[in-house]
Amino acid sequence: MGGFRSALAAAFVTLALAAGPSAAETGLVAVDVGHTLSAPGATSARGRGEFEFNRDLAGQIASALGERGWEARMVNADGRIESLRARPQAAAGAAFLLSVHHDSVNAFELSPWTWEGRALDYNDEFAGHSLFVSRDNPDTAMSVLCARAIGARLQRMGFEPTHKNGRRRSYADREHAVHYYDGLAVLRHARMPAVLFEAGILKNRDEELLLRDPARQARMADAIATGLSACLRNGLPADDEASADLPDRVAPPGP
Repeated sequence: MGGFRSALAAAFVTLALAAGPSAAETGLVAVDVGHTLSAPGATSARGRGEFEFNRDLAGQIASALGERGWEARMVNADGRIESLRARPQAAAGAAFLLSVHHDSVNAFELSPWTWEGRALDYNDEFAGHSLFVSRDNPDTAMSVLCARAIGARLQRMGFEPTHKNGRRRSYADREHAVHYYDGLAVLRHARMPAVLFEAGILKNRDEELLLRDPARQARMADAIATGLSACLRNGLPADDEASADLPDRVAPPGP
C-alpha cells in the first residue's frame, strides 16, 4: 500500500510539472506563520525563536506558490495574531491552509551546552520534517492527500523526514511522516483542508544551521509548493483517506 501511495503522490507531482496553471486553476492558499512575537515557540540550539524560522520559510513558500499561479495569503506575518481560532478565520476563502512550524524535542531529551556565552540546550539525535492533519477538520481526506503529496515531493528532492513524532501520534501515512493530531486548533477550526508542517528540529545543532540557510529554505519551499499544487489541481482522495475517522492513537512499532 505504501508503494502505491508513493506512486500516486509522485504522479500528482508529475502532472503539476507537466502542465502550467490556467486561469481557471488558480486560487488562494493561506500560509500561516506559526506562533507569535510574544509567544515565539521553541528556542533553537543557538537561541533563536521558532517564530523567526517560521516567518522566513513561510515567506519562501508564499513566493513559490505565487510562481505556480496561486494567490498566497500570509496569515500572522507580523506575529500579532494571538488566537489560534483567528488564524483559520483570517484564511477564509482559501482553498487550503498550510501552517508553518519548526519542531523541538521533550525537555528530558535535551543536553546543556554553551553558545556565545549563553547557557542553552540541544539534541542532535533527531532531525527532519513531519506533517500533521486533524480528523476534526471538515475535509480530512483532502488534508491527508495533500500532506502525502507534499511529503512525497520533499523526499524526492532529498529532504529526510523524522519519525520521532510516531512515538506519540498515529500515522496517516508512515512513509511520508504524516500524522494525525486531531486537537490542533489551527487545523480543526479551519473550514478548508489544512496541514501543519514541521520543517525540522531546531534543537539539532547541525539541522538548525540548515534551517537558517535561505537557499535551502527556497528548495524546501519549492518542494512544498510543487506537492501542494499537484494535490489541489489533480488530486482525488483514495478510499482510505475519505474514511479516516478513528480516535487518535499511537501506531504500533514499525520497521
